[in-house]
Amino acid sequence: MEGRTKPKGSSRSMPGAAVLFRGPVEPVVFLANFAVVLQGPLTTQYLWHRFSTELGYNGTRHRGNCGNQSADPVMQEVETLTSHWTLYMNLGGFLVGLFWSTLLGAWSDRVGRRPLLVLSSLGLLVQVVVYIFVVQLQLHVGFFVLGRALCALLGDFNGLLAASFASVADVSSKHSRTFRMALLEACIGVAGTLASLLGGHWLRAQGYANPFWLALALLIVLTLYAAFCFGETVKEPKSTRLFTLRHHRSIVRLYAVPSPEKSRKHLALYSLAIFVVVTVHFGAQDIMTLYELSTPLCWDSKLVGYGSAAQHIPYLTSLVGLKLLQYCLADTWVAEVGLFFNILAMVVFAFATTTPLMFTGYGLLFLSLMITPVIRAKLSKLVSESEHGALFSAVACVNSLAMLVASSVFNSLYPATLNFMKGFPFLLGAGLLFIPAILIGVLEKAIPHPEFQQFPQSS
Repeated sequence: MEGRTKPKGSSRSMPGAAVLFRGPVEPVVFLANFAVVLQGPLTTQYLWHRFSTELGYNGTRHRGNCGNQSADPVMQEVETLTSHWTLYMNLGGFLVGLFWSTLLGAWSDRVGRRPLLVLSSLGLLVQVVVYIFVVQLQLHVGFFVLGRALCALLGDFNGLLAASFASVADVSSKHSRTFRMALLEACIGVAGTLASLLGGHWLRAQGYANPFWLALALLIVLTLYAAFCFGETVKEPKSTRLFTLRHHRSIVRLYAVPSPEKSRKHLALYSLAIFVVVTVHFGAQDIMTLYELSTPLCWDSKLVGYGSAAQHIPYLTSLVGLKLLQYCLADTWVAEVGLFFNILAMVVFAFATTTPLMFTGYGLLFLSLMITPVIRAKLSKLVSESEHGALFSAVACVNSLAMLVASSVFNSLYPATLNFMKGFPFLLGAGLLFIPAILIGVLEKAIPHPEFQQFPQSS
């Protein structure tokens, strides 16, 4: 067991940092996601604009005039280039993040959550600085890939989420943990909704540069809050080396080392379930803006902003739905309800050819985000408190791998299916969501409440 005396150099705050007050982790997630979502659709639209200019494509995206452009080879080339460069950006970030997010997450079990929050915030800050240079100086779009890779080296948004969810697991009871996870995800939704609404209007009014400058300002505030205001949740942070295989071994032990106290099978299957859910979520999100910009929808930046905002509203509606449904349903069946509405929405998107039908699909997502907080909470209940960082860094690794697969599959599949069924990737997503629906149901039937086992603290 760890000694009672705090090792030399250990502290609840970062070296040289004075904590102004013990603030919660929710503002960190809110500010980070606001900045990330503000950049996402803007980056896609910027790529569309750059390639349209370079290829001499001057087709309009207004609904009344684009109906005859479906066979325009130049427009299809613009779509394909935009989709492929989105894939390259995601590959650059996710391949680097697969290694670093696991290392940093397990490291946070020893040194505390604050160092990882600060590093990840700095990574997002570096990324937006690179993006600003690309937009302001018209640099080659390949620098977007460099920005993503640099961000991933410092933890990326996945590392920030890993530290945030581990922080919530550190201080919440097993009874309240599912709702606390959902509350943290609701912060993601509120930030995403506001950023999406602002980004669309601002782009129309002033172009691409100013929204990126706002993201920069928010990330500076975020970094300062994480460094000086966040209340550390690891009880006894200890100095430890970052570059050691010990951190990765702690991840491997979660899934590979036999243990009578913990269900490795449940850890693996719940991880597979969240992998599929995140793959479909981010895969659909990756192509959604491109799907809306092109024929037959031909949305402008204002409508794209509304659509992106609608994608984030379910974070709030799912929070309310989860709280209400928990009075009459077990968490497992709450997740199944969320999966049902997610599948239904994907089918509607697959056949959406009008704006009202697209927003009908967005409306059906209103309970779709009850799934991930349930799975995260179940995973956290399967490990001891001293393994929360390792667990959520493993989940971050699963998220990164899911995003990599999502970008590879959906961004490659979308241009390949333009000629026979434009919405086919959404239909594929609907089919894939039956996998977690079956897994979660089977696990509930096999062992109804495995998470309420009591585990000894790791030494």
